[in-house]
Amino acid sequence: MTIIKSNSSPPSAPVNPTCKDTSSCKTHTVAGGHGHAFEVKKGTSFRIIDLHGQQIVDMMAWVLPYPSSLEHLSMAYTRYHLNGTAPPAIGDHLVTNKSEAIFKLTHDDCHTHDMTFMACNPAFYADKGVPGHRSCAQNIAEAMKPWGMRSYLEAASVDPFNVFQNTPDMTLKDLGCSRAGDFVEFEVLKDAVVA
Repeated sequence: MTIIKSNSSPPSAPVNPTCKDTSSCKTHTVAGGHGHAFEVKKGTSFRIIDLHGQQIVDMMAWVLPYPSSLEHLSMAYTRYHLNGTAPPAIGDHLVTNKSEAIFKLTHDDCHTHDMTFMACNPAFYADKGVPGHRSCAQNIAEAMKPWGMRSYLEAASVDPFNVFQNTPDMTLKDLGCSRAGDFVEFEVLKDAVVA
């Protein structure tokens, strides 16, 4: 997975997943089974790109300053604001637990994302007989450590926006349905840290 963060206003038309102006964009490639966290400012944008196809990204976000702000991206509030429909469509907002928009979806190649499943965690895998297996909550907690996150349980208390995950009607299907190069792009509406 690659994350491209623009330090300028969101692009209006191009959907090419490469930065044309490298002075205003930062790119980070995240290795499978690991996480990455980054700060975004209101008025900027970021993309999450599936490099290989059929990858899934558990995305969480907290309004800055973290951890003193208790406001975070909330799938329950987002589902409510979308009148129960999922996933969001182009132009829809992802919403915080304060019932305020944090991101606006501006591009989506896949149109298949999950807003119901929790982030897996070490205890989940231990219960399944796979102790020590890497997990999404652990990956996010490790990435958020510079911002003060102390435990995977802090990440596990927030339900993620599962980018590219195919779980309609809360049933596990072929989990990844995205193709190599598919991406989602968000306009940032609140200063936040994204993991």
